[in-house]
Amino acid sequence: MNKLPAEISAWYQEIDSGVLFEVVAIDEESDTIEYQHVDGEVGEYDLNTWQQLYLLPAEAPEDWRSSYELSKEDRHGSDQTMIPENMSDPLANIEPDLMDLGDDFHLL
Repeated sequence: MNKLPAEISAWYQEIDSGVLFEVVAIDEESDTIEYQHVDGEVGEYDLNTWQQLYLLPAEAPEDWRSSYELSKEDRHGSDQTMIPENMSDPLANIEPDLMDLGDDFHLL
């Protein structure tokens, strides 16, 4: 019997088959646990089935993004923030539009 609680973003390995999967969602209303295998296949366990699985907690595999078809270049810089070259005065390049505010208001 499985005593491990299902946790979103946690990885598990089925002892019998050696298959790795990640829990991606838990629906408490319907007592279901959605999972995704390394190859991208998505499935669902009901709570009773989850409790009958023989599982071990696992680490995310190195190539777990392969199902999302990310290249090495995409993975390398995916968390870097893009900063424009000229951040000294971001409003300097904005030109004012002519605005008609009526007779009572005039822009200088």
